[in-house]
Amino acid sequence: MNILTDPSDIRKAAERVAGNAPVAEGGVHKTWFRGSKGSRPPKALQTMPETVVLDYVLKGWEPAAPCIDETTKVTAFGSCFATYISDWLASRHYNVLTRDEGSNAYVVSCGEGMVNSFVIRQQFEWAFEGKSFDAPLWHGYKAEEFGYDEDVRLETLRLFNETDVFILTLGLSEVWYDEPTGGVFWRTLPKDKYDPERHKFRVSTVEENRDNLREIYRLIRTHRPDARIILTLSPIPLIATFRDESCISANSVSKAVLRVAIDEVMREFKHEGYLFYWPSYEIVADIFNFPFKEDRRHLHRPVQDFILMTFERVWCKRAPDDHEYLRQWLRAKAVSGQLNDRFDGALRTRNLDRLRHMLGRARISNFKVTEATAKALILRYVEEEERRQRSRSVAAE
Repeated sequence: MNILTDPSDIRKAAERVAGNAPVAEGGVHKTWFRGSKGSRPPKALQTMPETVVLDYVLKGWEPAAPCIDETTKVTAFGSCFATYISDWLASRHYNVLTRDEGSNAYVVSCGEGMVNSFVIRQQFEWAFEGKSFDAPLWHGYKAEEFGYDEDVRLETLRLFNETDVFILTLGLSEVWYDEPTGGVFWRTLPKDKYDPERHKFRVSTVEENRDNLREIYRLIRTHRPDARIILTLSPIPLIATFRDESCISANSVSKAVLRVAIDEVMREFKHEGYLFYWPSYEIVADIFNFPFKEDRRHLHRPVQDFILMTFERVWCKRAPDDHEYLRQWLRAKAVSGQLNDRFDGALRTRNLDRLRHMLGRARISNFKVTEATAKALILRYVEEEERRQRSRSVAAE
């Protein structure tokens, strides 16, 4: 890589980016108007520093300041990615209401099974407004029927009425529904309950999902006007599709429908200051090379933890420091294919001798363009960890 040091070269590079590049004596080549705002995706080299998500993904999505502390009451449900967020925050001693094992609310016992926007809307309509449904739409993990029990509704209402931050994760736009009533099931439905005359499958539209999100927003703003709402799109792909197309193509459509619906609602209500988006989907899709395990459905744990640590740094008042954040980033890069995977074990155990030995190798990155940056990051981590260990030793004497 050529590093520009001469002021004249720097100015010329800036002119090329701005669209005004001299091409001949006295002549200026004009490109298309690029506006006063906008951003560009990172080059390969720019995906190596630990700040890449903060610099290139979170623009436009961050709150003005972190607002979650140990007293903030958080409710998180939706797809399985909501479980990751709940577990992470609970393990860091934040107040996650949907981790209350004594609660009989369905958003607690089956919250990560509510994978589409229809069923999330149903929970808010049922709890806040007592809406009833004309068919048995809700079933648990063991195919047991979850009825519309008033005690459960009141417990759900209690949770919602106490919530300061709602984290709602959308998973897929493919739905099964009850044709006579139009009601949508949580997922599919138990095999022994399936009736081909009334139970149908379809791909929901952007407009339907947008309207669901609008109504969820309206209900929360009506009944919990000071609560913040964070929408996320699960990066976990479909395990299967009921469409007569490839699952890979179906997954692309499923995520695209939801992402467009989220974006339209964000553009409509973001300015009010209560609705936010967390780009976990983009982090997985665009920042890591091979973020999934061999099943291509479950994230490598260091990748998952890095996303959640980033969430904590952005949203929580008490967050990991830069050193721990760098360590988690390097672990995520190691398991996802950009660094030699042996670095993960050495970083996990803080084996500094091992890390220094590995730094002496000719290549530590699987991509030549990021080699020098990768070595610099690991060396920075090692030197800071050595300093901290020395400080702890002195303090213990």
